[in-house]
Amino acid sequence: MSDAATTAPERAKKPGFVYWLGRFALTPLARGYYRPTVTGRKNVPKRGRVIFASNHLSFIDSVAIPMCAPRPVQFLAKSSYFTGRGPKGWFTRMFFTSIGAVGVDRGAGHAAQVAHDKGRGILESESAFAIYPEGTRSLDGRLYKGRTGVAWLALTTGAVVVPVGLRGTDEMMPVGSRIPKRSQVTIAFGKPIDVSTYGVATSGRARRQATDEIMAAIHELSGQDLAGKYNESPPSTPAEKIRQAVLRPERF
Repeated sequence: MSDAATTAPERAKKPGFVYWLGRFALTPLARGYYRPTVTGRKNVPKRGRVIFASNHLSFIDSVAIPMCAPRPVQFLAKSSYFTGRGPKGWFTRMFFTSIGAVGVDRGAGHAAQVAHDKGRGILESESAFAIYPEGTRSLDGRLYKGRTGVAWLALTTGAVVVPVGLRGTDEMMPVGSRIPKRSQVTIAFGKPIDVSTYGVATSGRARRQATDEIMAAIHELSGQDLAGKYNESPPSTPAEKIRQAVLRPERF
């Protein structure tokens, strides 16, 4: 990530009819059937810019957080979920729209910055945005080191960060499952964190320190074992292996 400030992102569109239909019609039915345990809802500010920073165990996490949060929340999802054709494509598009997803291309480098700029646009519309600082799902149940994009967003927009601890979602919907099963799930919303005391968004040190505080709060809520490293695929080439080992670029 470059320390240079990025240009102002395009203002995010407010959720439309499909989202509100999902929130007020489908959400009560899902909560009544699966009966998740939800704690700390009073910790979430009722208005203004809020980042929900959560651990990530299962695909269903992106449904559980919007379903249980006390205010509307949006998050990023693969753009392919919104571009499918036929009845299946239509259903997938409607489902992800109904839970507040915003399509974005996945990837590192420029793609990661574009994704975070979309998150910034959501926050600057005085809305709530959910993010997984680990970057991807934990397949072994451990909590991995947080990437600093969450701190960049908070420091750039002035948003407070509400840590979220998820438990049991990996048992409700393990990797490869298509339909979530009924099992005990807990969603805990922690106390808001103001990371502005660490400095400005252009400071790598400020981003790292803020991210570490956020991850410590998530760890306290989730109770996971700590992995002590980033959750990322092994380097595919010798050059990539050297780059990661020697240059140690900031994970964003």
